[in-house]
Amino acid sequence: MFEHVDPFIGTDVTALPPQSGLAASWWWPKPQVGNTHPGATYPFGMVSACAYSGAYPTGYGRYDLSTEGLPPVLHDGLVASGFTHFQQSGTGAIRKYYNYFRVTPMLRPLDDLGQVWDIVEEHAEPGYYAATLSSGIRAEITVGPKSAVHRYTFPAHHDARVVIDFSLGGLDIPYGRTVPLRAHLASVGPGCAEGEVVVEGAPLAVRVECDAPQWRQMLWYDRRLMPGGTRLDFDRIRPTTLRPFGLMWAGPAEPGQVVELRFGFSLRGAEQARESLHRECGPGPGVPSFEVRRAATQDAWREQLAKVAVDTPSSDKQTVLATALYHSLVKPCLAPDESPFWPTPGPFAFDLSTMWDIYRTHLPLMTALVPDKAVELANALLQIAEEEGNLPIGYRMARGADRFSRQGSALAHTFLADVCALGLPGVDWDWALVHMHDDLRRTYGEEYLQRGITHPVSHTLDLAFGYWCTAIVAARAGDLTLVDQFSALAGGWTTAFDPATGLLVDSTWYEGGKWNYSFRLLHDMASRVALAGGDEAFVGMLDRFFGFGAPPVRQPGLLPGLDELAAGYALDRFEGLNNEPDMEAPWAYMYAGRPDRTAQVVHDVVQQQFGTGRGGLPGNDDSGGLSSWYVWASLGLFPVAGQNLFLLNAPAWREARLDLGGAALTVETTGFVEPEAGGPPQHVQSVHLDGEPLDRPYLTGGELHRGGRLLIGLGPEPSGWGTTHRPPSSPAPPTRPGRAGHLTPLERTTP
Repeated sequence: MFEHVDPFIGTDVTALPPQSGLAASWWWPKPQVGNTHPGATYPFGMVSACAYSGAYPTGYGRYDLSTEGLPPVLHDGLVASGFTHFQQSGTGAIRKYYNYFRVTPMLRPLDDLGQVWDIVEEHAEPGYYAATLSSGIRAEITVGPKSAVHRYTFPAHHDARVVIDFSLGGLDIPYGRTVPLRAHLASVGPGCAEGEVVVEGAPLAVRVECDAPQWRQMLWYDRRLMPGGTRLDFDRIRPTTLRPFGLMWAGPAEPGQVVELRFGFSLRGAEQARESLHRECGPGPGVPSFEVRRAATQDAWREQLAKVAVDTPSSDKQTVLATALYHSLVKPCLAPDESPFWPTPGPFAFDLSTMWDIYRTHLPLMTALVPDKAVELANALLQIAEEEGNLPIGYRMARGADRFSRQGSALAHTFLADVCALGLPGVDWDWALVHMHDDLRRTYGEEYLQRGITHPVSHTLDLAFGYWCTAIVAARAGDLTLVDQFSALAGGWTTAFDPATGLLVDSTWYEGGKWNYSFRLLHDMASRVALAGGDEAFVGMLDRFFGFGAPPVRQPGLLPGLDELAAGYALDRFEGLNNEPDMEAPWAYMYAGRPDRTAQVVHDVVQQQFGTGRGGLPGNDDSGGLSSWYVWASLGLFPVAGQNLFLLNAPAWREARLDLGGAALTVETTGFVEPEAGGPPQHVQSVHLDGEPLDRPYLTGGELHRGGRLLIGLGPEPSGWGTTHRPPSSPAPPTRPGRAGHLTPLERTTP
């Protein structure tokens, strides 16, 4: 899979073929751009590095701030003023844009720092990024978990230079810049410097080593050199007093001369940054390490990307899948022993930038493919709760700053419930139960306890399910009193719905509307379907939502007006994979005995809304939220997050293999026909698990993680498979092992 990854997918405005059939009726309100970047990354690593233009939202690329429709252009072409570190992946307006320690290779005076050069050639693959600037300088970058190595190849010049700007951060858009609060920088020896910038409360330290022994090493301030100076200290910086400052190496360059820069980073001081650098890149300076670090990082990527393999004759489809898997393994940033906010060692994580987007698909994929990393993240979340008082909804490289809870509540509970139900070792579940319980009583949770409902009403669903998930942990800890209490509170989801309409009650909404939030997969879907009036009525509502029989719609263009947006939202339509609130909805049909409808919707999304090229994503990738959806759906599997359950559907591959923490699951097919965009879907006719017939349309988490052979018979028409035995639906949370290892004391299937 490594060779098929294209890190440029999602970096440009959406450029998919025109949608046809059912997909043409879906309306896309969110920005039509993936917001990814092609920079060098390490699987779940702390560091990324990429060309910097100041564009929204990663610092790479051409576009200005956008929240709806096509993004406005900031730069006519691809340009760079240097190369920065720490980028988001696929997010939107989260107000933490990093891009620290810009490195600019120059052949011009320091006064010209900040000008942009055209990027005339680019190449990217997992763990490696290269660009040639119109100045004639070629840049190559690779990274480790906590390090980065740059290599610059210069043309002949009498005074070439590499300039590192310690003062720059954020984006070149209104209100997008980041101003360091404090900064310290010192030359500590030939080719060596150390420093720290405190940005939005996070003290980010760096050790820099330069392999250019014949060049001059100098500090600079306000674009003026400080010959002989060895230290800069800024104890208080305001936006009005900030002047650029940093470090520079300069000297004559021979044709093709190579200069290597090595960075070690830490949130716990320069000494730890130095230790990370030397551990990951060897001692220096003077010992070239670019190729060694690149090889080690690419080996790590090959190992992770090999966890999924498929049989397909289409190199384009292979590229789409490989890149989706790659984007699913970039975030969150796992940075063990790096918390700057508490002194204890142990797991730490940041860039859980859009938990409301990743909890449904991305975190279950992480749990399935790299369960040890899932345990590390679980412990990091619990440590954050221990020290800061909240299980985070979004968490960036800044303590508690800019917490955003409007879009969701209790989302970490869903992830923790899956880890607990699988019995993964390494988590103290008594400790977890304390924090999960406390967290449910905060913010919107207090109103839920007092009134039985809270607004935005989607939080009522979050909190009810949070209690259901926490009861799983309470059962694991043997606290049956809490299980009983949480069981009653888990039933509070019904207050969020209007029995007269079968939809959620009127409320305020974030990134969607009543219909988008009304079809999430609850723990008691049997009651949800009954509340809507039964199978036929529920399917009718879903058919309306997905646009069966509806005419094609017009998508928002550049800077859409309020009237255009209002008309689009008034459609009450599925938003495709342009947005996440309704990404579970295609599978809701299965709880009403209509897997054929799921097959149709999923087929159209998989075959029409993901493609190759820079414009190959239908919307913001949101830290892998969209990409992981594609990985699951194309495999014919879909996780019901928090319920340790995987729904089955027709796969998009003749055969696939998954490495699930050491156990292999193969997904094989009979009757397979290569799917085509705009063509008909295939339907499941039969399923066998390790040779035994499976008449239910799901696997338990235990079955999935044990691996084995899943054989799916396919055909062109719907069959009776999956129409009688529905996925589990339980008003009470799991307390003991049930069928096939699925924890479910009151499992209820409806004919």
